[in-house]
Amino acid sequence: MNFQAAAIRDASRAGDYGKVIELARQGRMTQRQLGEALGLSQSAVSRLEKRGTDSYSTDILARASAHLGIPLALMGLADSRPQVEVNGSDVDRRDFLGGAAAVAATPVLAALPEAADGATGQATALRLSAIAYRRPDGSTPSRDLGEAVHSHLRLIQTVTHTAAGDAERRRLAAVGSEAASLAGWLAWDMGDHGSARTWYGSAIKAARVARDPLLAAYQTGSLAQFEAHTGNAVQALNLTRKARRSLGTQCPAVADAWLFSVEGLAHAAGGDRRAADRALAASRTAAHTLPTEPPPWPWVFTFNSVKVAACRVTCGARLGLPEWVLSEDVEALATGHAKQRALLVLDIAAGHLAGGRIDAAFALAGRALDTGLQYRSGRILERARAVRRSFTSSAPPKVVRDFDERLHGVYL
Repeated sequence: MNFQAAAIRDASRAGDYGKVIELARQGRMTQRQLGEALGLSQSAVSRLEKRGTDSYSTDILARASAHLGIPLALMGLADSRPQVEVNGSDVDRRDFLGGAAAVAATPVLAALPEAADGATGQATALRLSAIAYRRPDGSTPSRDLGEAVHSHLRLIQTVTHTAAGDAERRRLAAVGSEAASLAGWLAWDMGDHGSARTWYGSAIKAARVARDPLLAAYQTGSLAQFEAHTGNAVQALNLTRKARRSLGTQCPAVADAWLFSVEGLAHAAGGDRRAADRALAASRTAAHTLPTEPPPWPWVFTFNSVKVAACRVTCGARLGLPEWVLSEDVEALATGHAKQRALLVLDIAAGHLAGGRIDAAFALAGRALDTGLQYRSGRILERARAVRRSFTSSAPPKVVRDFDERLHGVYL
């Protein structure tokens, strides 16, 4: 993208940042896809792009800038020094964007929980830095991110030991929980299931120290999602029930919708088609009622019907139901980054395989394998091997033999 183009420069000088976003988006993604990344509806993106020189939300501009790679100066975020609000306190925008990794470092940020006393400081800066590590996950091998995240966790632990007062320690525990959850996700992507369980367990414990029931439920649900994907149906269902119990009657709509999708994965892992179908239907119904604004923290990415479609594809692949997979595949692929889409493509390949379309299945699997090798993702590679194991033949066709040749001897 040429950000030196006259049209973009002219729009920026005029303060028409919506036009800057439109020009940067065109030819790369649809309004719907950008909205998915920013936690907005397609119509909201359309209104944003047509706003002209009216006032803009700094948060939205920062997120759009990060997702589209637009230089901050073109969005009016680097030169002036107006105030923005973080956790209830005004801070200088330049310090916010430069010194604390900023909202611009990640494509979608939920509203951060407000400290009881309105304080900012170490907990806020550490949280922003922790969240900033999420964005490179979509374009960077987890092995390259892992050490940085582990170092950040050690810093959080050090700061927590010297924190003054229980309130600050609880805020830091919440930050540590979020960072530990990310470490669990990275370990999972690397195929290190033992470390993933350990990190998710640490995230749950830290959330309890933070005395945040919603955060604890989110981390428990994240571990349940991991167990469902790895085939541990009973454990996954027990964890989702535990997450719901921890929230009681105070279960936000986004948590309800998301936990239903996790339950669907768990039932699919256990081979229960009817229960999976009921859970996914409940998740879709709940997702349709969710507001269009960004979800509450600790959710940092929007949950919507597209995510439910992706979940149904995965469930269909696990259950061997090509009609589930192929009825949702187009919508499902509208979400996620390259590694997530590769996993979905492998689920779609499994659907084709279950329907007897061998050539199509392994052509898709080959594309996903390319992504797995590019990002050195153990999770993608293992899923590719699982798709291959599901096909048995004494005389496999050439497309399968070619896939075997590429897969054989791959070590990360």
